[in-house]
Amino acid sequence: MRGLRLFIRPLDSADQQPVTDFLQAQNASAALPACGLLGKLLGDIVAVMAIEILPDGVRIDDLIVRADLRRKWIGRAMLRELESFARKLDRSRLVVHDARGAEEFFRRVGFVEEGTGWARYL
Repeated sequence: MRGLRLFIRPLDSADQQPVTDFLQAQNASAALPACGLLGKLLGDIVAVMAIEILPDGVRIDDLIVRADLRRKWIGRAMLRELESFARKLDRSRLVVHDARGAEEFFRRVGFVEEGTGWARYL
């Protein structure tokens, strides 16, 4: 992984089948996101982030990283890209309503508990 560049871009309509295949391979119960980011490494999908644009922020509905590449900073890179995107849209925070067992990850990347979810202010 060292020395390789993670390519992150918004999802588009041509990604429907490859993303569906990726989600099935990762045993993810998530549906195909309508809006999100796609992470590729050497042309292969390694991460998918489902998001929703809110009036004051961006909500992360799901972040799925290929199981054998977790703890390799891919999730952090996806969040950095989302933060940059949110700033361009003049949104002030990132929100996660259901961390589904990823609470420690979100804590490590700067999110704080807020009510029943997590938030990170930009």
